[in-house]
Amino acid sequence: MPLNAEEKHGLKAERDQAKNDDKLALEPLKMAGPDRDNNDDRDGDTGLLTKTKPKTKKPSMYKVLLLNDDYTPMEFVVHVLQSIFNKGQEDAVTIMLHVHQKGVGVCGVYPYEIAETKVTQVMDLARMEQHPLQCTLEKDS
Repeated sequence: MPLNAEEKHGLKAERDQAKNDDKLALEPLKMAGPDRDNNDDRDGDTGLLTKTKPKTKKPSMYKVLLLNDDYTPMEFVVHVLQSIFNKGQEDAVTIMLHVHQKGVGVCGVYPYEIAETKVTQVMDLARMEQHPLQCTLEKDS
């Protein structure tokens, strides 16, 4: 059965609407928000959202210092340097002699928490063995 003019016009309108729907589906969506404005002068521009990795700051370093006294045996100081600071026999003796001659010596340089732990370990061991050995830390320059 042939279509009348009204029916033909209705089919044409449906086809036109379908074409418009297809065009809308292919157009990029524009995002609105506090960082975006709704200006149309950026048509066709696309941006890449990247997550920047925060730069980690190197921790401040601290020197662990042994202080000389007239009562702590040299052998005990060598033992402390070997057991707490993991120094070899030669290095431990060298540091111990430096402390003995100069009054103070560096046992190592560490981040704050590790340096603090080393100082506490030295002080605890010295107290346990009833030696007056002193150990401190200071910020490395």
